[in-house]
Amino acid sequence: MLMQTSDENLGLAAAGGDRSAFSTLLERQYDRLFRLCFRLTGSQAEAEDLTQDICAALPAKLKNYRGDAALTTWLYRVAVNAAHDRRRRQASHAKAAEGWGDWEVNRQAANAQAAQDVDWLTTAMRRLPPDLRDTLALVLDDVSHRAAGEILGVSEGTISWRISEAKKQLAQIRADEMACPVTSEESS
Repeated sequence: MLMQTSDENLGLAAAGGDRSAFSTLLERQYDRLFRLCFRLTGSQAEAEDLTQDICAALPAKLKNYRGDAALTTWLYRVAVNAAHDRRRRQASHAKAAEGWGDWEVNRQAANAQAAQDVDWLTTAMRRLPPDLRDTLALVLDDVSHRAAGEILGVSEGTISWRISEAKKQLAQIRADEMACPVTSEESS
């Protein structure tokens, strides 16, 4: 019996809470609604999402349907409004996210640089004399100069001197590398 009922009457019945009228209405209108959503969005995935959003909101929206216009006209208006709302939300999200992509690229570059610096330091420390390397390793591990002195059996002043000397030698190693860079083929 519902199959012979007009869309407008189905819409009014669905607005009144008739679930089978709503189900029949969706069966009739879903493909048409999806095609419109596809044309509005230009993307199958976006159209599927938009159509689902409209269908989920339709029971509440049908309460405003009065039957003054053809149901398809009213439904198209609902779809166009939903598409506009979706575009506005996407534009707001895009505006809010603006700059985050650059921030992430910069963060990753900084992390890569930090990792490269740690690798360089680890390699360069092997070229230091053992007493300077041991001292530097402790201090880089956040051990105080006093505690490092106790661990290594030397004075706090000696630790400070060793750190200063290690920095000088590391700076010289860096300068030597910059003056005569080693290519990956030469180091193999």
